[in-house]
Amino acid sequence: MGAPDYLPGHGLLTGRTAVVTAAAGAGIGGATARRFLEEGARVVLGDAHARRLKESAHALAEEFGADRVTALTCDVTDEDQVQALFAHAEEAHGRLDIVVNNAGLGGTAELTEMTDDQWTKILDVTLNGTFRCTRAALRSLKAAGTGGVIVNNASVVGWRAQRGQAHYAAAKAGVMALTRCAALEAAGYGVRVNAVAPSLALHPHLAKVTSAELLAELTEKEAFGRYAEPWEVANVIVFLASGYSSYMTGEVVAVSSQRA
Repeated sequence: MGAPDYLPGHGLLTGRTAVVTAAAGAGIGGATARRFLEEGARVVLGDAHARRLKESAHALAEEFGADRVTALTCDVTDEDQVQALFAHAEEAHGRLDIVVNNAGLGGTAELTEMTDDQWTKILDVTLNGTFRCTRAALRSLKAAGTGGVIVNNASVVGWRAQRGQAHYAAAKAGVMALTRCAALEAAGYGVRVNAVAPSLALHPHLAKVTSAELLAELTEKEAFGRYAEPWEVANVIVFLASGYSSYMTGEVVAVSSQRA
């Protein structure tokens, strides 16, 4: 079964300002930035890869207008860069409404062979980075007093075991727990915090770091017999960022057709 037709925007985020991390390139972050623009938002792109970020921002600005697209290099393991990204969003657009914490790092290693550095690197980008950005977002949104939305990118691996993924699974399970706790704390000032948990959304970077055999095995587990397109995950992020999910907070939404 092939992917469905790409859906047009419906103005669901018109007038909103969004920050999207790890937004350069062809993955979920890049797809989310595009979908947000198609839905009428202004978007601030963050990414640790300066060249890819510049290219992505330029292409989107050419298509949607330079007044709606800005970018700043941001490594989510660096607190100063995280602070600078959120300050840039407020300075450039005068407000902040939506934050998508998409930055994450994967890898494959059996526990008996996994080094401390491998474990720490995955946790620092995927979990600690989400924490840093969530903290910065909540401080900004709380001070503004106008509500807002945070959407974190988790993974079904945070629920389900997979060989060689202990560090990644632990990080994504942590993102889920962080999402639920942040939601309770943020509800009092009108901020909703949810997460998506994709199973398999293929993009060029994932294809480079994953063997063809493993990709085939993971794809076979999907009920549709195919991987998700990144924009299919982005569609759910749009839903969670929009008013259509106004009574949802602390939820982790699986974007998956995985059977087991």
